[in-house]
Amino acid sequence: GSTRAGRSASSGSVSGAAGLFAGACGLTGALVTTWWAGLLPPAGRALGLPAGTGSGLGLAHWAAYAGSGLLGAAGFGGLTRGRAGRAWVLGLFGRYRGTVRRTGLLWVNPLVPRRRVDVRLRHWRSEAMPAVDPDGMALRVVVLVVWRVRDTARALLGVDDHETYLRACVEAALARVPVEPAGGARGGTTAAGDALTRLVAEETAPVGVEVFSVQPVRVEYAPEVAAAVHRRRIAALDARQRASLLGSVVDSVEDTVTRLTTRGLVELDDYDRKVLVRDLTVAFCSGRGEPV
Repeated sequence: GSTRAGRSASSGSVSGAAGLFAGACGLTGALVTTWWAGLLPPAGRALGLPAGTGSGLGLAHWAAYAGSGLLGAAGFGGLTRGRAGRAWVLGLFGRYRGTVRRTGLLWVNPLVPRRRVDVRLRHWRSEAMPAVDPDGMALRVVVLVVWRVRDTARALLGVDDHETYLRACVEAALARVPVEPAGGARGGTTAAGDALTRLVAEETAPVGVEVFSVQPVRVEYAPEVAAAVHRRRIAALDARQRASLLGSVVDSVEDTVTRLTTRGLVELDDYDRKVLVRDLTVAFCSGRGEPV
């Protein structure tokens, strides 16, 4: 149904010149009827127009007025302006009658109800939404959605509020796709954005909405877990620093003992070697500011 309607998208409109011509004909008919009834105002006589032969309004005059009025109302009442990126969706008695995408001055049947639809590329920035990281920790994510109305009939008749529908689709996708928080693995946010785009596009396609991109623009831990995550990160960073410092101290002690023994500066048995290693370790750690 929507495909057939899309092929006749502009069948409900004609050039605005036709509406202007019909309106002008209706106005001219009303003036001619007035002259015919002999009701030409003094201003018309002052312009030298001939007086009509009628002596008042009769049934024929009223019929002519009615026809002229209907023609003028239909002509002028159906005039509208089409703009790039905007469309008119026509419907009658709950049925889809076509979409008008033409630009410029148009005439659309004034008896057919019409609704304006924005078909331009649009951006929607969400509020903070709940999500999880790969470890299952709670996050708050703000996403930017790039979308547009592709099928006007489905989008207008199938969904009341497009942004509300997009919000529901994004929330459902975030429940299925883990998002890497700021400072996480490289490319994690991009991969999550690609997965979100694919899922949301699949959900919105049946209702005529085309989604080009769903990208997280701000990712942060939820307030209830932010403090615990921060402490865990500090502990992990401290452990890495300690491990690096310990490795450096061990290398320095080993190098010092090896040089002393290979050059014959000292002769060490196992006990003396252990004592020397202990003293050097304490000295190097104290010199690097590491508590022992």
